Amino acid sequence: MSLRVLNPNAEVLNKSHALHMNINAAKGLQDVLKTNLGPKGTIKMLVGGSGDIKLTKDGNTLLKEMQIQSPTAIMIARTAVAQDDTSGDGTTSTVIFIGELMKQSERYIDEGMHPRVLVDGFEIAKRATLQFLEKFKTPVVMGKEPDREILKMVARTTLRTKLYEALADQLTDIVVNAVLCIRKVDEPIDLFMVEIMHMRHKFDVDTGLVEGLVLDHGSRHPDMKRRAENCHILTCNVSLEYEKSEINAGFFYSNAEQREAMVSAERRSVDERVQKIIELKNKVCAGNDNSFVVINQKGIDPPSLDLLARAGIIALRRAKRRNMERLVLACGGEAVNSVDDLTPDCLGWAGLVYEHILGEEKYTFVENVKNPQSCTILIKGPNDHTIAQIKDAIRDGLRAVKNTLEDEAVVLGAGAFEVAARQYLVNEVKKTVQGRAQLGVQAFADALLVVPKTLAENSGLDTQDVIIQLEGEHDKGNVVGLNLQTGEPIDPQMEGIYDNYSVKRQIINSVPVIAAQLLLVDEVIRAGRNMRKPS
Repeated sequence: MSLRVLNPNAEVLNKSHALHMNINAAKGLQDVLKTNLGPKGTIKMLVGGSGDIKLTKDGNTLLKEMQIQSPTAIMIARTAVAQDDTSGDGTTSTVIFIGELMKQSERYIDEGMHPRVLVDGFEIAKRATLQFLEKFKTPVVMGKEPDREILKMVARTTLRTKLYEALADQLTDIVVNAVLCIRKVDEPIDLFMVEIMHMRHKFDVDTGLVEGLVLDHGSRHPDMKRRAENCHILTCNVSLEYEKSEINAGFFYSNAEQREAMVSAERRSVDERVQKIIELKNKVCAGNDNSFVVINQKGIDPPSLDLLARAGIIALRRAKRRNMERLVLACGGEAVNSVDDLTPDCLGWAGLVYEHILGEEKYTFVENVKNPQSCTILIKGPNDHTIAQIKDAIRDGLRAVKNTLEDEAVVLGAGAFEVAARQYLVNEVKKTVQGRAQLGVQAFADALLVVPKTLAENSGLDTQDVIIQLEGEHDKGNVVGLNLQTGEPIDPQMEGIYDNYSVKRQIINSVPVIAAQLLLVDEVIRAGRNMRKPS
């Protein structure tokens, strides 16, 4: 009431209204994303204002692209997107877990329980679940030679939730090989060293890994070779084009010869640089049939291109800066910023460099490099929807493999962890908690079951049947997950279904915090300067 006196335009939602608004927003967002979870999840179609279409199963893409009005739902969506930024996966799980926690809390709050008591229970349950996760995880030793099979299982589990099975299995090898290609022992993994290129060409199953680099442009001179083998590669950042003087200077000529002399002097400095490159080429390619390729970050003007073409050199200009870093890692050698002291040591090596023309686009492939530390995933697909879907999936797959290498641990998937944690909370933790906080632990434990329930629901199975079977097996001491084909319990270890440890830990850490904040809201006041009702 006091607020109304201060600002008659203010909108106020009181106790139970505010709480129910938050709970309904969480449940609403949960219902939207619920059907996407797991390999059997359905696909959403997002239509933009101009009629452009996006097909996706990826929770992160959905939350970023959807226009969400409710402030509560926006807060939950931000948590889920932060989850994706830190660990690369688990957005859908985060949203449905928050929604389920709110739903479980609503039951107790409607019976007159204070949210603060529930929140205390959540905190106890969260700590206990994190301790249980430490015991439950499967350690994996990642030395100089990591266990490829485990990495493939983790990548496959992630990719199958984004794409159909045959394509996911094919991308699994690509993703694992790409991360192992750029991995250096005892150094953090930089996923930017995996270039992701796409071509609208052929089918999605033609996507492949190029151990080398694919550049999205070609040479600009008609006489340069389109294909070369055994290439020395010079990576440089040198301007090979005519440049005006730095200062605005005016020149007055008394006759045409003086102007000619001026022009030739300006040209000479560029030609000298080109000549130095040609001398290096003659030095390393004399007496053998090796080729020479120049990839330059700055421009190369037509006269310079002509000189290089006559000398039998393939030249590419205006390469992207990020590709300059990758080129050196892929081919060896070093990037040079001046042509003054060029030596054969500056040069990298590639077994094959060729140009591929697709419609009006040109692509240059640099392949058969000696020991690559950078590589390219070349995505192919018949249309933009397919390419965008594969791109999102590959990004998640790369993060999953990276997380496994850094965590040196995995967690059994297929809902096994959630059921095991739930049984642990109910059978052991709850008994040690005094008073009404037990109900908070119970609500948290029941909310954990949302993952196996949703997996079963999306597979067209009976959720009650499935949960009872899984809990029965866990009570006997068997750690089992859910077989989405038959609805029977399976051993995830035998099937090779593994989740990321860091993703699970992040979900358990962030969800109770957000749910607690939403439950403890007892008034929503719309009275900010920019939030007034239009008069």
